[in-house]
Amino acid sequence: MEALLPASFFALDGFTHAPLFALDAPVWEALGTRLDDYLAAWADWTIASPLPSGVHLLEGRISIGRGCRVEPGAVLAGPLIIGDECEIRTGAYVRGRVVLGRHCIVGAHSEVKSAVFLDGARAPHQNYVGDSILGREVNLGAGTILSNVKNVGGEITVRCGESTRSTGMRKLGAVLGDRCKTGCNTVTNPGTLMGPGSVTYPNATVRAGLYPPGTMIKVRQAQQQTVITVRH
Repeated sequence: MEALLPASFFALDGFTHAPLFALDAPVWEALGTRLDDYLAAWADWTIASPLPSGVHLLEGRISIGRGCRVEPGAVLAGPLIIGDECEIRTGAYVRGRVVLGRHCIVGAHSEVKSAVFLDGARAPHQNYVGDSILGREVNLGAGTILSNVKNVGGEITVRCGESTRSTGMRKLGAVLGDRCKTGCNTVTNPGTLMGPGSVTYPNATVRAGLYPPGTMIKVRQAQQQTVITVRH
């Protein structure tokens, strides 16, 4: 059980939104009613950075910190908190129940919903981040998908060694500890928890479950090369 606590995944010292987490609760609870309560108690619903024309603000309350760069074509829907000096690029879709720390990036054509980014977390290139938590300095390779719903429906469970833990959630993507990095086109299955410093190779499909810190997930492929004759 101790391995599921946020202290095992994140350095929360100095993180503005640390109250989202509880040391005596599984880390995924930061995405449930705890997130709703946190957003409901947030008092500073101001936009402290200039927004160019072409940025679309939809329904819900939105807070944007100082020094942020939000590019034309970004679509933002609340409740949404964006910390200082974040970058939201063209075509990004950030929608509902999202908290970004400082110096985070949501890149072009990336979608983020019901998620928490710790300081310096990046989803920079055509990513999907649903019902997930990214630790400090996490970087998602281009095309990384953090899948959050089972095709067959039902509750998300987390495999922890020989045992399986119920989450009570029908939507739960991935929890990536500090400094995790995914290779391009990585897909994580619902209920994936990767310890700090873990890495996936490009095109990896990551099974649900708890991975210890420093895990490297590879996909081995046999590449066949043939010389062909091109007729003109």
